[in-house]
Amino acid sequence: MTKLKSTRLRKTWLSLVYIIIICIALNLLGARLCGALGLPLYLDNIGTVLAALLGGYIPCVTVGFFSNIINSIFSSYSIYYCVITVMIAITAVIFAHHMRRLRIKYILFAILAFAIMGGGIGGLLTWMIYGMSFGEGFAVDMASAINKVVPMGYFASNMLSTFLIDLVDKAITTIISLAIYKLLPNSLIENLREKEWYYITMIGKRDKDDPRRGALRRKVTFLVSIAATLIAIAAIGISTVQYYNFTIDEFAQQAKQAGSIIATRIETDRIDEYMNKGLDAEGYLENKALMQSISDASDDINYIYVYRIEKDGTHVIFDLDTDEVAANRPGEVIPYDTTIEKYADLLIKGEDMPMDITSNQYGWILTVYTPLREVHGKTLCYIGVDMSMNKLSSEVFMFIARLVSLFIGVAVVIRTYAVWLAERRIVTPVNKIADAANRFSYDNPVAREVSMNMLNNLDIHTGDELENLYDAYRRTSADTVLYINEVQNKNEQITRLQNGLILVLADMVESRDQCTGDHVRKTAAYCEIILRQMQKEGIYADKLTEDFIAEVVNSAPLHDVGKIKVSDTILNKPGKLTDEEFGVMKGHTTAGGEIIDKAIATVGEESEYLNEAKNLAAYHHEKWNGTGYPEGLSGEDIPLSARVMAVADVFDALVSRRSYKEPFSVDKALDIIRESSGTHFDPLVVQAFLDAEDEVRRVQKLNLEV
Repeated sequence: MTKLKSTRLRKTWLSLVYIIIICIALNLLGARLCGALGLPLYLDNIGTVLAALLGGYIPCVTVGFFSNIINSIFSSYSIYYCVITVMIAITAVIFAHHMRRLRIKYILFAILAFAIMGGGIGGLLTWMIYGMSFGEGFAVDMASAINKVVPMGYFASNMLSTFLIDLVDKAITTIISLAIYKLLPNSLIENLREKEWYYITMIGKRDKDDPRRGALRRKVTFLVSIAATLIAIAAIGISTVQYYNFTIDEFAQQAKQAGSIIATRIETDRIDEYMNKGLDAEGYLENKALMQSISDASDDINYIYVYRIEKDGTHVIFDLDTDEVAANRPGEVIPYDTTIEKYADLLIKGEDMPMDITSNQYGWILTVYTPLREVHGKTLCYIGVDMSMNKLSSEVFMFIARLVSLFIGVAVVIRTYAVWLAERRIVTPVNKIADAANRFSYDNPVAREVSMNMLNNLDIHTGDELENLYDAYRRTSADTVLYINEVQNKNEQITRLQNGLILVLADMVESRDQCTGDHVRKTAAYCEIILRQMQKEGIYADKLTEDFIAEVVNSAPLHDVGKIKVSDTILNKPGKLTDEEFGVMKGHTTAGGEIIDKAIATVGEESEYLNEAKNLAAYHHEKWNGTGYPEGLSGEDIPLSARVMAVADVFDALVSRRSYKEPFSVDKALDIIRESSGTHFDPLVVQAFLDAEDEVRRVQKLNLEV
């Protein structure tokens, strides 16, 4: 069994791997084909859309993400478009249900959404990661043509161009994906939908019906999203700071190298001659040309100069012309600039000056001063190299844009897998256990057995605390069912014993008036016939529960228990009773009620069974019109059980032999019952009794034969 399960599990995940590999291959093939043919298209999402149609989020997001990772081998910038392909993948899954059914409206909506993401958001991303430009190629040429026809500016025309190209690309992509999907066998598609990894929706219908069902999923999604966001923010922040510091270090290193090269070429014993004679000094022009060539060799070097710092100001030795400022003359003394003023004390002493970054009228400048020292270590002057860092802002922005794009793509992939894992390994098992608990029925042995089978068939194997919870719940439920079965068996035994004792007691009471004992059984049977017929016809439906019927039928034999207090002389008198004797006889109802009251007091708790026994004993001789005894109750003031017993008791008395009369025929007895409807008896009870005439006759005949 374990081997079979392992084989099935291996096949399940192999099918996912096959889909991912095939769909990634389709993406790569589409992209390579367009490149080989020189088409201004991409077709790098065919496999992504197909994966969405076949298996939902897991294969689709995986295909989209890793297609870009693999493409980055050929084009390093592809990795930064992961967020776009992942967004397209999620959108494809959202529309997958309608796309499978070829609903044109939704297919067009899907293509438009793909184009907005690929061409719109993708175009914006291109603009950011390429340094506020759109690169080159057909899209840029098309944008230029658009701008000539409808002047809308560089940015707008390029965005429109990328969107239109992507709209065509995504339309072809969608058509090809749908064609491949429709060519696949239905058996294969249905088989894939049974796989554990198949995940097409993030929320089910039952989640909408009961918001609590989706609460755990939402919490997991929220926590994963927050965690991924915080990690992304931290990683982007750290990476940006490191990139910034690394770039600053590169600028500083470049400035130091430039200063070191110049320092090796300048003759220290000619510094005073350079400052005093300037261009006429030997070697001056060669050194200045070297500085100019070093400055021209790098776009980042803004300015190179050689100064001696004295207390009276900055003494110029070498200076270069720039586009903004003409060079100062050798020997000229100029005021300290911001950087020199900040470190004047160090520079006057000839000590090393730390790298300095300032923002002034010339832009954002990084300055490195390299001291030029004589043989004995005395500082003669400083070689200053100013590095322009104006590009650093845009480079940092591009760097952040790339990181944000990459991390969003990764975060979406992580979230998709985390939510799927939580759904399969946490949410679904918990909901299965909750559903089993809600549907578990303890009503009867069959229902309990079915419920236990349902619980055992959940087959939860998460290998963690949830599986422990499931096993514990199964054991507890099994123990509970076993206990309930034992309790019910004992209750049934007690009920049978109780009913047997009641019948024995009732027989003892009835035997005193020389009856056969059939009366207590027959009246109980007639009561059940009447109650079932009323239940069938919907009479007193709010009252006639199964428990009520059982209580009335089981307590019916006690309706004449009060006769135990009536003397044998009166009870067995063959002739008509005197008024005084009849008064004593009527007292059996009150006596019966008192006997049951004592039983209720002895039990010491509420008992519907004994309450109905009291109603039967005390009120079964009350009449509908209020002329009965002992209290002269009328209508529905008489308990329903007593109204039913009244019909059953009178009917049985009419068709039975007594010491003072011969039995009436059943027809005659039924006529008497019918005629007494609305006076002696509740008309609805009589109606039910007469409607069940066949059953009444069967029971009356059966009991006569007992």
